[in-house]
Amino acid sequence: MKKTLGTLEKVELREVWERENSDFTPWLAGEENINILGQKIGLDLEVEAQEKSVGKFKADILCKDINTDNWVLIENQLEKTNHGHLGQLLTYATGLDAVTIVWIAASFNEEHKATLEWLNKITDENYNFFGLEIELYKIEDSKIAPNFKIVCQPDNWSQSISREAKRIEQGEVSETKLKQYKFWTELGKELQTADTPLKLQKARPQHWTNLAVGKTGVRLAATFNTQEERVSAQLYIVRDKSMFKALENDKEAIEKELGEKLSWQLLPEKAASRIALYRSNSDIENNDDWKEMLSWLVEKLEKLRSVFSPRLKNLRLESEEEN
Repeated sequence: MKKTLGTLEKVELREVWERENSDFTPWLAGEENINILGQKIGLDLEVEAQEKSVGKFKADILCKDINTDNWVLIENQLEKTNHGHLGQLLTYATGLDAVTIVWIAASFNEEHKATLEWLNKITDENYNFFGLEIELYKIEDSKIAPNFKIVCQPDNWSQSISREAKRIEQGEVSETKLKQYKFWTELGKELQTADTPLKLQKARPQHWTNLAVGKTGVRLAATFNTQEERVSAQLYIVRDKSMFKALENDKEAIEKELGEKLSWQLLPEKAASRIALYRSNSDIENNDDWKEMLSWLVEKLEKLRSVFSPRLKNLRLESEEEN
């Protein structure tokens, strides 16, 4: 029996959002939508302010990358890019000391795309410029769905490894740090080819890496401990102890669905909490073991995502119910 397929139709942005400041910006700043944007560009975003004052101007959305505490500036427009918004973007980034700048528009002029690419090329690796086009689609009488299409992004995978190698040659970074960077880079590649929506954050020469899970204040993390020779896949709750306790109340059902026991760590002396799986006999210094270690991490991170994401989305904390 043949199935009938619908026709994908593009919807004009102004049919949904009449104005940028009063319609589109509040929509984008909503938790669900800012998480979609964050997953697209590989950052775990938390909105700090809308229409943030910078001198006599106002920036559309100011976010924190909760994994690094760095500022992320978002400037949007419901039309083709223009010189005015490019100037505003750079002015706001300077005034707010943002290290990641995201420009969202209906479409990009080639010269503005080229400008972002040039900025990514000439600036320090800690600074990142993204250009995204916002699109709306529907199938016949279905609900209208948004889509972010990346037109420009930092070339982190190719540029950072060469920079790290150069720093090692100059005696600025240890061989261990470079190995850490290479390990997380390989994990990123494994996730790209796996059947998972998970996307690695920017690889860094450190003993952990983070992945967005679609909930503000929560992230998935992969870590390794060289002394104990083990790697972990974990759900890391940044601040909210009540969130950890709410999930722990469903511990039996969660572990049954996951198919294995978890390590539940409230960490009362710290602001954060974690829920983890561990793999022993995992030595990052032994490159021959990387394939199995990376396969294990991909499998466990995806299992954690599939089990916890629906619960996090529907989680209602006592503090929220009181409000």
